[in-house]
Amino acid sequence: MLTRWGLAALAPLLLQARGGAVEIQGSTFFTNPPWRVELIAYYNTVWDPQPDYFFTLELPADAGAPLGGLTIQQTRGSDWWFPYYVERTSAFVGRPRAEGRKLPVTATFEQGIRRFQIRFDPPVAPGTTVTTVLKPWTNPDQADTYMFAVTAWPEGPNPSPAPLGYATLRIYSLFY
Repeated sequence: MLTRWGLAALAPLLLQARGGAVEIQGSTFFTNPPWRVELIAYYNTVWDPQPDYFFTLELPADAGAPLGGLTIQQTRGSDWWFPYYVERTSAFVGRPRAEGRKLPVTATFEQGIRRFQIRFDPPVAPGTTVTTVLKPWTNPDQADTYMFAVTAWPEGPNPSPAPLGYATLRIYSLFY
C-alpha cells in the first residue's frame, strides 16, 4: 500500500504525467481524490412518481486527473427491483437547484447487481463540483434506508478507483 510518504519517495521512479493525469506503473490515479458524495432526493415517499436522485461530488483542484466516470451501486434497501430511465441519466456542473452547464454522459445499468456505470465524455476537469442525476420510474415500493456505494474513476489508462463511501436515501411510508 502506498502512503503519502511512500508515494513521494517513489515518485521520481514511477510517476509519469500524461495530459495532467498521474500514472504509476501504467495505472492512472487521483493524487487528491474526491472524498465524499452527497445524495439529495426531494421526493422521498414510497411510489413517488419520476423522482430525481442527485449524487454530488467535488473534484479537488489538485486531483491530479480529470473525473472519467462513476460507479453507483445499490447495496442496501428492501426493494431491489424498482426500474430506472437509464437513457435519462444526466449530469451538470454545480449542485441541485443551482445547476450550471450540462455534462455529456453515457450510462449503463446492470439490474442483477443494481449497478450504474457512468462515463463523462469529455472528462470532468479538476476543481469542478459535479452532480449526476439518476431517474427511477418511481421511488421504491418499500419504506427503508437505501444505500448506494459510489466510486470515482480517474480518466486515463488503467484507472485506479477511488471509493467515495455510501450515499444514503431514506424512503418513507405514507402510512404509519
